[in-house]
Amino acid sequence: MIIDDSPTMLMSLNGILSKAGLTVVQARNGEEALAILKGGSKPDLIVTDLNMGAMNGIELIRNIRKLSGLQFTPTIVLTTESQQDRRTEAKAAGATGWIVKPVEADALLQVVRQLVPGA
Repeated sequence: MIIDDSPTMLMSLNGILSKAGLTVVQARNGEEALAILKGGSKPDLIVTDLNMGAMNGIELIRNIRKLSGLQFTPTIVLTTESQQDRRTEAKAAGATGWIVKPVEADALLQVVRQLVPGA
């Protein structure tokens, strides 16, 4: 699952992951992502932007960790920010990792393969 409020970023991430043969579920913001997850979607990996509208990526992760069956789903923050305090906050919320934009396709796929065996 990929969550980003930038249509361009969603399109780019979807292209990278789809070309690698992965099934991708997209959400344009944290609220939409939560609705999809509460509706029964159980992704193998979640990649979320940090800075989005009403609900940022860290708040989204906190909410995801409360959902049954998603407490241990690998969740990556993909953002332009690189401050250590934000990384620490994301990790405390339950983030598995942090990737700084722009991310190259090979680097993203390497992370996906590390976190999702068989991807």
